[in-house]
Amino acid sequence: MASSIIDGDIVWRPDEALIRGSVLAAFLARHGLADYDALLARSNADPGWFWDALIAFQDFRFYRPYHTILDQSKGVAWADWCVGGTTNIVLNCLDKRIGTPAADRDAIVWESEQGEIVRWTYARVHEETCRLAEALRALGIGRGDVVGLYMPMIPRAVVTLLAVAKIGGVVLPMFSGFGAPAVASRLNDAGAVAVITTDGTWRRGRKALLKPVIDEAAASVPSLKHVIVARHLGDDVAWDATRDHDWDVLAAAHGRLDSRTEEMDASAPFMLVYTSGTSGKPKGTVHCHAGFPIKNGACDLGLCFDLTPNDRLLFFSDMGWVVGPMLAYGALLQGACAVLAEGAPDFPDPGRLWRLVQDLKVTHLGVAPTIIRSYMRIGGADVDSYDFSAMRVSISTGEPWTPDAWMWMFEHVCRKRVPILNYVGGTEIGGGILAGTVLHAMKPCAFGAAMPAMGADVVDDAGTPTGAGEVGELVLRLPSIGLTHGLWHDNERYIDSYWTRYPGLWHHGDWAARDADGFWYVLGRSDDTLKIAGKRTGPSEIETLLMGTGKLAEAAVIGVPDDVKGQAIVCVCSLLPAVEDSPALRKLLSDALVDGLGHPFKPKAIIFVPDLPKTRNMKVMRRVVRAACLGESPGDVSSLVNPEAVETVAAAAKAQGMN
Repeated sequence: MASSIIDGDIVWRPDEALIRGSVLAAFLARHGLADYDALLARSNADPGWFWDALIAFQDFRFYRPYHTILDQSKGVAWADWCVGGTTNIVLNCLDKRIGTPAADRDAIVWESEQGEIVRWTYARVHEETCRLAEALRALGIGRGDVVGLYMPMIPRAVVTLLAVAKIGGVVLPMFSGFGAPAVASRLNDAGAVAVITTDGTWRRGRKALLKPVIDEAAASVPSLKHVIVARHLGDDVAWDATRDHDWDVLAAAHGRLDSRTEEMDASAPFMLVYTSGTSGKPKGTVHCHAGFPIKNGACDLGLCFDLTPNDRLLFFSDMGWVVGPMLAYGALLQGACAVLAEGAPDFPDPGRLWRLVQDLKVTHLGVAPTIIRSYMRIGGADVDSYDFSAMRVSISTGEPWTPDAWMWMFEHVCRKRVPILNYVGGTEIGGGILAGTVLHAMKPCAFGAAMPAMGADVVDDAGTPTGAGEVGELVLRLPSIGLTHGLWHDNERYIDSYWTRYPGLWHHGDWAARDADGFWYVLGRSDDTLKIAGKRTGPSEIETLLMGTGKLAEAAVIGVPDDVKGQAIVCVCSLLPAVEDSPALRKLLSDALVDGLGHPFKPKAIIFVPDLPKTRNMKVMRRVVRAACLGESPGDVSSLVNPEAVETVAAAAKAQGMN
């Protein structure tokens, strides 16, 4: 199938100074490669060469060197990396900087919702990590033990990520907005022995208590023996003296600064991140000491996104989405500064995100397109008045762009100077599959390149590569060092989810395409596909036409059963503030689809709601929208940041006689 989205002109090219000064150019020069295309060709032909070369280039350290970079003797789905080597992610994020001038650089800068600024150097983060690590050891927690993390974006959340890995444990980050059932299901599936939390956090001027959620969840988690509580709000909370421990008291009693870092096999897991599936329980992805940091930190952030020790990375996120750990581990792996912020990007003032970029001199700004659309909805929050001169890279992930939102970002935030490096991959990948780089030109909504040593491709139903402009399934032809090592206690599901659709290929579940100039496009999840009058279409193509009317803040297009067409289109939308529902508006939206795609795409219904159901990374959950409209079970919704939106959609659909 073809897509009208796969079109556009180049609107930005890197200048020679940016190219010459980039990390990527230095890597190409070291290996005598003429350009990125030469790197891509060599890395795909010999992925072991690439990862071995990158490990040396980025000074990723091992206690004992590996003897084999890649072993596929168990099959492509079970590739083993850095065989025989021992390391620890904390050796590379912290330990190697202590005793050097880097120890005095900022590792974390954090702003509370009330505006308090806290700065921790690498030396301070190392001290806090050592104290917590020894406190955990004093409780009998160690190698292979799973420890949950249920915390807001505060410095101690980063310390938790590091301390658990330091002792050889497996950290389980969870979304700080989860309710008790979602927390309990993950802790139970993981067999967690402990969880680290806070008394609570601030959310839009109100206290959100976290400890009571853990108390409720703990009642149904038999493996849970310890709850460590960091006093963030300073409020009194219920206390179980047989299980609960005050972070400060525990660290004062047992902490010391000479805490050793466990020497772990390169393939030993250090982090377990759950991702929601379309059905069934969440999937536990498994990330290893020599996998996630090399792929995510060394390759994606360091090589492709040009993150250096002089940079500051901000991404409004949560530790329960893989971008949270990426921000923490990735920035520290590069010797850069992770910028954290408690709360939301538009509270207590609408322009908080812009102010943070300006005042904290953020060089690398990560955004989700949904956040940009939310700013467009309120007129930009005076974005043009802020000084973004320190910013030199923006990173975008979470949802496909619409052209109007992409151009708004490029003009008002990037000032037509800073590149938008689109980035797609996922929790299971441990990083990205496609991305822009500082060497690539930009087209609106496009990805500049496939990432090295992934064997990224787009194929049709038969597994045959598609032509220019043709939409197909995004796949990997190679194992990647960052891929999840199976699924936690569910390897059969791992194979079934990713390796059976196209034997020997990783099936990612996204629609994608390439244009004649070599730019890549991602058009949404393939399980969101619509087939209208025999034509298979991704929802983002239809949503782009709706958003192009300039009347909507957001749109989610779903397919519902239809006796004539097989499927008919339903558009679930939220309006811009100054726009009101009217017959004329509904005709305008309907005509936009008919004019753009033909009469079969005339929507069966247009439903207006205040908000669409979204995950914590601001991704619109179309399958949940569809289920709500049809009165069906939405499956796993534990990752939703706004579960109340499901009932709103269901009620609006019922009012139009749909369920």
